[in-house]
Amino acid sequence: MFLLLVLNTLLWVIPVYACVLLKLVAPGRAARDTMSRAAAWFAQTWAMWNSTMVNVLLPIRWDIRIEPTLNPKGQYLVAANHQSWNDIVVLMRAVGRKAPFFKFFIKQELIWVPVLGLAWWGLDYPFMKRHTKEQIARNPALKGKDLETTRKACEKYRNQPVMILNFLEGTRFTPAKHARQNSPFQHLLRPKAGGFAFTLSALGERLNSLLDVTIVYPEGSKGFWDFLSGRVRHVIVEIRELKIPHSLYTGDYQTDRAFRAEFQTWIADLWREKDRRIGELLAESRSGNA
Repeated sequence: MFLLLVLNTLLWVIPVYACVLLKLVAPGRAARDTMSRAAAWFAQTWAMWNSTMVNVLLPIRWDIRIEPTLNPKGQYLVAANHQSWNDIVVLMRAVGRKAPFFKFFIKQELIWVPVLGLAWWGLDYPFMKRHTKEQIARNPALKGKDLETTRKACEKYRNQPVMILNFLEGTRFTPAKHARQNSPFQHLLRPKAGGFAFTLSALGERLNSLLDVTIVYPEGSKGFWDFLSGRVRHVIVEIRELKIPHSLYTGDYQTDRAFRAEFQTWIADLWREKDRRIGELLAESRSGNA
């Protein structure tokens, strides 16, 4: 399974690279947008072949529940819980070509990942450089860099179909992190609202909607090697569509304390509902297995 994924990646990264090179020399915005859409199409085809291999070779029982009718030419913001690298493969399998190929924010260091780093850069994935509190204290200008990166990335998506994936927890869930955070949620870490607010502000109301994605592994989350080895047997994915309140598009998260409190309350309510739903899906799965 690992070998097939590597070979599939090496095959489809060639046309992606070709589109990226053509985009670099394209004479105007329209031509660059065309090359971006072509690169995304090849990347989505790569993802579809990955999903086909997963379906054929791995003994996974898929329970996929998609509430809305998705538009492959639309623009969506996605809020999902995060447990392992398997979540990316699971989302590829669940969404397929029903929606645009997803983009997500990546740590700056991952640009050096062989083959994929350059492809992510060419596909306009936003690379975020994390700064410590000490670095920001020494250079306050660093505080707004993430917002600037988010706005630049979203500007590139203005005329393109896109699905922007946001793992609101900011990191993968583990019991140790859950305990360290003293999280008020049973199945989730505390959500980080800042990056989500910046993305929402940058994209504006041309977004079709917010997709609330809940991923559940009834037998417990396992690592990527376990996934490839067939040790993940059951996956539940639930996708529902939410209307984003108009007021959340218009405020300034950085400077307006009242708006920041309103936004954080809305995210906390969303996360409480997701935590409750995860508990229900786990109970439902145990009942079905019994």
